[in-house]
Amino acid sequence: MHSSLSSLLRGSVSVGKGFSLGVGLLALLLGLAGCDQQRIKELEEGVATEADVRARFGQPDNIWEAGDMASLPQPGAAAEPGARTFEYNRQPAGTVNYMITIGQNGKMSALRQVLTPQNFAKVQPGMSMEQVRKMLGKPMKITAYEFKHESHYDWRYLNPPNTPMIFTAVMNPDLSVLRTMSVEEESVDPRR
Repeated sequence: MHSSLSSLLRGSVSVGKGFSLGVGLLALLLGLAGCDQQRIKELEEGVATEADVRARFGQPDNIWEAGDMASLPQPGAAAEPGARTFEYNRQPAGTVNYMITIGQNGKMSALRQVLTPQNFAKVQPGMSMEQVRKMLGKPMKITAYEFKHESHYDWRYLNPPNTPMIFTAVMNPDLSVLRTMSVEEESVDPRR
């Protein structure tokens, strides 16, 4: 049997330089990206309702009230009285997280993909993990470094136009930001 065909039948595909992905994972990643873009096109700010959002995106991973979002830098519509922000997380395999704000009138007032260099720049030393979580959504991975007395919270994202990156917020034991950094994912996980 041809080696490419046999690897497909075993569930993985080689994509050059020793790189391989499970066919199911590859299909899932491609499908999620395409599905999200279609869902977003079907929702219009000021017109789409909470029911429309839930019909396209499903149950949110988290719901943040306006008071929860008020402490963020530039919270915008998310901090308006009566607003609720729905978090739709695409970590660990994806490179986006969405925050969709529903205004007091029940209409969608904002839909944002929050894993961007512009949002990462707003994460400053001294911010609490709770604030960072409300800005960026659930991280891909949390790694504790006990001897250093810090934890690394990682999010996968794409640096435009399409460089896979990892943003890290380094937290102290009190879960306040010490520092941040971004690195190319290839430098951390060369197999990807």
